[in-house]
Amino acid sequence: MRSTEPRRAAVLGSPIAHSLSPALHRAAYAELGLDHWSYDRFEVDEAALPGFVEGLDPSWAGLSLTMPLKRAIIPLLDAVSDTASSVEAVNTVVCTEDGRRVGDNTDIPGMIAALRERGVEKVESAAVLGAGATASSALAALAEICTGPVTAYVRSRERGAEMRAWGERLGVDVRIADWAEGERALCAPLVIATTPAGTTDGLATAVPETPGTLFDVLYEPWPTALASAWSIREGAVIGGLDLLVHQAVLQVEQMTGCVPAPLAAMRHAGEAALAAR
Repeated sequence: MRSTEPRRAAVLGSPIAHSLSPALHRAAYAELGLDHWSYDRFEVDEAALPGFVEGLDPSWAGLSLTMPLKRAIIPLLDAVSDTASSVEAVNTVVCTEDGRRVGDNTDIPGMIAALRERGVEKVESAAVLGAGATASSALAALAEICTGPVTAYVRSRERGAEMRAWGERLGVDVRIADWAEGERALCAPLVIATTPAGTTDGLATAVPETPGTLFDVLYEPWPTALASAWSIREGAVIGGLDLLVHQAVLQVEQMTGCVPAPLAAMRHAGEAALAAR
């Protein structure tokens, strides 16, 4: 018989007020009949993280981590999955019954699942716009589905060196190009945009006549100028909400043990929460 003892989970980060995670996880709990489960958000920065983790009691089932905590959480854990270790980023912590705290990264499989949902199983090459933390997760996902080179468009040599190093670590043939040449990226069969809001707006006028697939990891504001232009050209567009939902599905499954998590209900909740803003 499933326990009805109160269970807690939450998303931590700074800033955190914008997070859609509570809407997604609460929708999952409602659909699964987990009335005794709660999911909240907490404003926690790197300095406050150790104290927060130390204060977790047995009612806690898990944590979702967003910036700037995905790397800072690692020394505070008892174990880290190979997936999370591959990019040195944890976005999921599961609190086990024996008191251990185990870290994982659901962004990577979430990205792969979002691509597969739109029919993208394999590509011969890809382009990544940006070189931050999300870009390294994109490279890890591409290690699974891209059979050829990945070109990363970056603003500095230092960022280029980091992306090349991530590629070597993940087994991806990463080639570096200057951000100023970003229009060339749009001709790739798969383009993954990992940059902050507004960064790719200048590329919107350069979308080719027959574009491939665009995966823009932003969900607010949405659609981005690039995503809008891509859609007008009838190219396939995957958005940040797709990624958010798929990675949250995996978090719910790990924290609750309920498989499968209710993807449709979680996506609907995310769409409704965005529409209400």
